[in-house]
Amino acid sequence: MSKRKGKDTHLPIGECITQAQQILRERFCQRKLPDRPEGVEAQHRRLLELLRRTAIHGESNSVLIVGPRGAGKTTLLRCVLRELLEDKDVQKNLLQVHLNGLLQTDDRIALKEITRQLQLENVVGDKGSFAENLAFLLEALKKGDRSSSRPVLFVLDEFDLFAHHKNQTLLYNLFDVSQSAQAPVAVVGLTCRLDVLELLEKRVKSRFSHRQIHLLSSLTFPQYLERVRAQLSLPDHFPDPNFAQEWNADVKTLCEDKSVEEVLQRHFNSSKDFRSLHTLLVRLTGISPLVAVGSTRVIEHPVWNNPFQLPCLCRVSVSKPSIRPADLLDASRLCLADAKANMLHGLSILELCLVIAMKHLHDVYEGEPFNLQMVHNGTPTHLKEEGGGGEKERGFFSCFFCRTRLPRLEFKKFLQRKSNSMYNFEQPVVMKAFEHLQQLELIRPVDGSSAKTQREYQLMRLMLDHSQIMEALQKYPQCPTDVKQWAMSAFA
Repeated sequence: MSKRKGKDTHLPIGECITQAQQILRERFCQRKLPDRPEGVEAQHRRLLELLRRTAIHGESNSVLIVGPRGAGKTTLLRCVLRELLEDKDVQKNLLQVHLNGLLQTDDRIALKEITRQLQLENVVGDKGSFAENLAFLLEALKKGDRSSSRPVLFVLDEFDLFAHHKNQTLLYNLFDVSQSAQAPVAVVGLTCRLDVLELLEKRVKSRFSHRQIHLLSSLTFPQYLERVRAQLSLPDHFPDPNFAQEWNADVKTLCEDKSVEEVLQRHFNSSKDFRSLHTLLVRLTGISPLVAVGSTRVIEHPVWNNPFQLPCLCRVSVSKPSIRPADLLDASRLCLADAKANMLHGLSILELCLVIAMKHLHDVYEGEPFNLQMVHNGTPTHLKEEGGGGEKERGFFSCFFCRTRLPRLEFKKFLQRKSNSMYNFEQPVVMKAFEHLQQLELIRPVDGSSAKTQREYQLMRLMLDHSQIMEALQKYPQCPTDVKQWAMSAFA
């Protein structure tokens, strides 16, 4: 009787929505492992068998997991380790050492990290040299035998970066130990480079087992749609089965919508990996990417905290208890938003005027580099208006506005015309704004330009195109009308 009552439990709609939001946010924010790996079953079995032979039977192995970024290399390894550690003996005996080529930039740092994770700091100490510490560690690994030594798993993320270390000492010794019949050691490397073996020295390559597990996506669009549906669906153990059934039916209807299929097809054509799909679903559920995993502190951001601009799960309410196609379309627009165009929305009016003048200078002189003096005066110092050699010799603003019968509105003239208003800026202020644009990487110095050159004469290139600037002008909050008109006339 109690079981039947539990099955027929009906919670208030508001509580059901809150729990559904919590489940989906935990799924995407904490990146919980799937119950079983999808599409990589054969690779999962092979890797599990290799590590099981090391953890249980004391057999040393080495293997490389190769695949593009976002293909699921780390997820595959974590799923294998989760299943492997279900054995209590393995959980008790297996030692794990995780290294990353981006963090351990040389063998000395990597060796210190190995001793820290193996809890050997008190034994090794900081006084010994790199060679002495490495010799002690190798002796400790080689001293035991298969029956008495605890197995050690070395995971080398960004494996190709370790190949750039001097003499590849760490790789050589790890592969040498894994090839010996002494302490059981497994070396697992993760890399996105298909030619990683070509980076290894001959002596290192000869000690590697040449086992490789490739993760190359063969996902079809129907499978991609099914993955989206599975990620947005509620589990079977949801407290209110009726709500979960209705929610999952709405998700299925959502995935069958033509407009949603077009959006997902665009994302599928751009990238098939799960990481890009995860980014889309994160935008949909309203989780800020600045929130750290496991963190309780949310970093405020005006876009993420504005319910009118945020196409997310927060819009699901009692009156609208489902995700609609419009929410997914808005989430897709956020994913595909141009980061540089968004940066332009936070510029000051002075910086925006500088960008407009630089873009016009860039267009007229067909991408030639410029400096602040050229932008501020409107005419390059090596080109004179009095010369009679053609339009370029007269200065780009004067030629352009003479043809269009508009007043000459170069940057300096524009500021002078507005001298009695908010546009009255001194030269140091303009220089500071120019430097801020360089810090934002909206402009960059020309390669090979001399560092001894005065700042106002250092040559730069603009890293923005016409569409990004026009989009920023349209969305710029309370952009002055004369600035828009100046930009429209300059880009006409």
